[in-house]
Amino acid sequence: MERASGVLLPIFSLPSDLGVGDFGFSAYKFIDFLKRGGQKFWQILPLVQTGLGNSPYSSVCSYSFNPYFISPELLKKENLISKSDLSLSINKSKKIDYGFLYEVRYSLLKTAFNNFDKNLAEFVDFVNKGEFKDYALFMALKERYNYAPFYEWADGYKNRDQSALDEFIKNNLSDYLFWQFVQFEGQKQWLELKNYANKKGVSIIGDLPLYVALDSVDVWANPSLFKLNNDFTPKKVAGVPPDYFCEDGQLWGNPVYDYSNHQKDDFSWWSNRILRALTVYDYIRIDHFRGLDRYYEVEPTAQNAKVGEWIDVPSEELFNAIHNVVDKSKIIAEDLGIIDDGVRELLAKTGYPGMKILSFAFNGDQNNAYLPESLPKNSICYTGTHDNDTLIGLISSANEWDKNNLICGVKSSLEKFNLSLPLTTDKDLAKAIIRLGYISNSNLFILPMQDLLALNSDCRVNTPGVVSTDNWVFRLNERHLKRKYAKTLKTYAKNSNRI
Repeated sequence: MERASGVLLPIFSLPSDLGVGDFGFSAYKFIDFLKRGGQKFWQILPLVQTGLGNSPYSSVCSYSFNPYFISPELLKKENLISKSDLSLSINKSKKIDYGFLYEVRYSLLKTAFNNFDKNLAEFVDFVNKGEFKDYALFMALKERYNYAPFYEWADGYKNRDQSALDEFIKNNLSDYLFWQFVQFEGQKQWLELKNYANKKGVSIIGDLPLYVALDSVDVWANPSLFKLNNDFTPKKVAGVPPDYFCEDGQLWGNPVYDYSNHQKDDFSWWSNRILRALTVYDYIRIDHFRGLDRYYEVEPTAQNAKVGEWIDVPSEELFNAIHNVVDKSKIIAEDLGIIDDGVRELLAKTGYPGMKILSFAFNGDQNNAYLPESLPKNSICYTGTHDNDTLIGLISSANEWDKNNLICGVKSSLEKFNLSLPLTTDKDLAKAIIRLGYISNSNLFILPMQDLLALNSDCRVNTPGVVSTDNWVFRLNERHLKRKYAKTLKTYAKNSNRI
């Protein structure tokens, strides 16, 4: 990866008068903003359809497109909805109102579907290709069973009896085709947007969650690949043990993989998953990469993740299979959390760049691996991720001891780069940390949009391990894309030889 920089911003956080960011006009404007700012990368979160809790890391289908990201404006442009239909989607709330989206967007999509030519050759080919057959079946059956989990469906459906499924499609063709249409529009709009970004010299970094949800297309279609009981309930669930950030650990609840069955067909599910992701994104970040060396599993009845067991993954076989079909230079490892020698060795073997977070760097430890002067070229440097507080939030909430360590650490790092910058105010300190990220040795520096704008903790994307209505709701507005911010980005990039 060449020396460059980019910005981290989820699709849902894009400016919009329609309640949530989407694949429409504001996304194109944001790409233009990145181009003006000399940025070559846009990192986003998973594009998948979310469920209860609205987390993009828990989806009904790991390869789906979120229906909320389908632009009503572009549907209007296709003459699939009217101006009055579009007006029903207007919502200018400061944070995303998912209840409003659920009530309005699916109704809008059904209106668009009713006005859509189902005999359109492009759509017929899309359906016949079968890529989203399982998804469309799953969603139509979910509607039939009032969104009960698949393991509560009739035996013929939950066990995927082919004759029962074929009969269901025959008798519910319109419902089945509606969900095909949702993915058809989502994929079309996204690939057109990605193509626009690429033409502007902007590459997309996407996110690949390690695990999938229990009640998902992925598990329903491939139950043997997960540690499940005969009734499809999980034998074990995923999580991470207690750490500095969470004394109870994090109990994610996802089913864990049965790697003995993955080995039987040379890990084709994994290879195909990553191969497909690289048709959707230019690069992918494998979330919780350490779980591909060893993963932590917990009893499904546990109330927290304090008690669990580490299980080895046949990682050498797994990555050999993946690299037989995938360009490994397009993969980034999220190597944060509890890292041991096994993870370090796996990272070295794969050659993937890892992540270096400046929010973790300045704790008074002169040997801290995240200090900007210590970063290797083959790494991605961030001020923080979507799971971290904003820089301003971090600095303003620090106690006197931590604040002093932060100031002293930043000053020391600046001196190592022969720089002298003001550190008087919280904003001065945040700007200095951003500057250190840009001038670090990491080939790629990614700046969360909130840190460019010096926004506070109210604007963080997610607080891990906390169920909160403040997660996944952050939104920009149009004033955040003023030319002065693009000019700032370009100055940073130019002065650090990232253009």
